[in-house]
Amino acid sequence: MTIAVTGGTGFVGQALLDAAAAHGLPVRALARKPQAPRDDVEWVAGDLADKAALASLVTGAEAVIHVAGVTTAPDAAGFEAGNVAGTMALVEACLAAGVPRFVLVSSLSAREPHLSQYGASKARAEQVVKASGLDWTIVRPPAVYGPRDDGMFELFRAARWGIVPTPAQGKASVIHADDLARLLLALVPGGEAATHRTFEPDDGRNGGWSHYDLARAIGWAVGRRPWVLGLSPGLMRLAARGDTWLRGVRAKLTLDRVGYMNHPDWVVGPAARVPGQIWQPQIETREGLRATALWYRQQGWL
Repeated sequence: MTIAVTGGTGFVGQALLDAAAAHGLPVRALARKPQAPRDDVEWVAGDLADKAALASLVTGAEAVIHVAGVTTAPDAAGFEAGNVAGTMALVEACLAAGVPRFVLVSSLSAREPHLSQYGASKARAEQVVKASGLDWTIVRPPAVYGPRDDGMFELFRAARWGIVPTPAQGKASVIHADDLARLLLALVPGGEAATHRTFEPDDGRNGGWSHYDLARAIGWAVGRRPWVLGLSPGLMRLAARGDTWLRGVRAKLTLDRVGYMNHPDWVVGPAARVPGQIWQPQIETREGLRATALWYRQQGWL
């Protein structure tokens, strides 16, 4: 079996390639830039706008795992191009090549598409896949953390400094990238329990994490007891404007992200849980956070 992967150079994609290598599964992965050789990985140069590259990527593959996506863009058009048009182009390539199986990595934000341009684009990408005629499964991860991640890393760095700003109210689910990668591989065979289903995986913690408890857990992981600063929606928007002013296109806290971060409930739905016979989380979050903090230290990030 050969699995075609988009987003293989990213944080979740790298975890997926590691998981595939552990199972001896050959992977063909799309990449914009030249990559270092990896065992059992065939790199295909190109991006989601390159029809020839997509044809090379999916031809002869038994399944496609679509991880690539745009998480930050200056406007709705940027999200549309990366998440909707890119998904449509990949679906068309799969149909042309006769690829039978398609696994889409969406986002829990697609559950509330009115809150952000990002979530709206992910919801539209899901509709593209559902209408494709392919044998599909959609995965909506909550907040994903783990080695290589430069998103939640900012919370680790803030905790190391002794203060972690969070939304004042609300709760959320989380998942380690390695657990998510195992799920994506587990879904490749499809079958009645997985086909035409939308799943919301998490770490198994019932009721998710309050923002306060997660911030304190991250503090414990870095060896600190940080002050958790709960910000109102207005202050969150102000902080996003400040981050955008300071870092421009490199800003992590954007107004679009604040749109869904201020929503009070990002806990995965029990009706959308992955059947236990397919997958169960293995990484306890406090230990996963501690191992992630250790990786950051080893890499000189902290």
